[in-house]
Amino acid sequence: MKSIISAVTCILLISTLSSCSTSTTGRKQVMLFSEQELSKMGAASFDDMKKQIPISTDKPTVNFVQCVADAITINVPKSAHQGEWEVVVFDSEQVNAFALPGGKIGVYTGILNVTETQDQLAAIIGHEVGHVIEHHSNERLSANKLSNIGVAVAAVAIGASDVDNKGLWMAGLGVGLQYGVIMPYSRSHESEADIVGQDLMAKSGFDPKASVKLWQNMDKLNNGAAPPEFMSTHPSNQTRIKQLNQHLAQSMTLYNKDNRPQCKKPEVIPKPPVAKNKAKK
Repeated sequence: MKSIISAVTCILLISTLSSCSTSTTGRKQVMLFSEQELSKMGAASFDDMKKQIPISTDKPTVNFVQCVADAITINVPKSAHQGEWEVVVFDSEQVNAFALPGGKIGVYTGILNVTETQDQLAAIIGHEVGHVIEHHSNERLSANKLSNIGVAVAAVAIGASDVDNKGLWMAGLGVGLQYGVIMPYSRSHESEADIVGQDLMAKSGFDPKASVKLWQNMDKLNNGAAPPEFMSTHPSNQTRIKQLNQHLAQSMTLYNKDNRPQCKKPEVIPKPPVAKNKAKK
């Protein structure tokens, strides 16, 4: 048992020594990768996605997304990304969007049916860019790396001890890391990106109240159905709505109404083409 405690102490020591950064909200961060490494990973992942997922060629749709993204990214700190941002609209019914280190933004056409206005799309893009601003990819990769080290060290420690039911101990350790560390860690990232994104959209001239409306729409889309929050990597929709409402007064002080963008959403978002099944030989 003493060896197991030593293993855990070793992991905590590594984590402490690696905590050399703080997010803009004051949260301590563990980051083991360089920004150059993350940018390369982001560019490679983005290139793979462009090869695998159809890209929209509908000009009004692409122009709308690009307009909102341009208004948002001009206010992103240079510490997050220097240079142009590449924005791609993926022709997919998925209700999703993302931003990657290295200045990459992907928006699926499916989410445009949930975002009713330019402000709601700005809430989505602001949230995703918020992950990049706060270096969440680096933190998540670092957390996975540390958890893998922890499991490996614990396996050696347990193997060298006289603990009964070693397999059960290892299974419990894996569950503990998942539900006790990884998932809450991811939820804190999502909540932080919500707040950072709400401030960012306000600075960019978009009404921050739309972020609350967006998650109300998301809740309706899911009919309120979601896994228990402690078993999810994301906060519940109701938690997000509550947190965004609580932060709204602060975001409103940043709302730049005089610089409000005029991004026109198309009346109709074309549906992605249906893939044809290959004839059997």
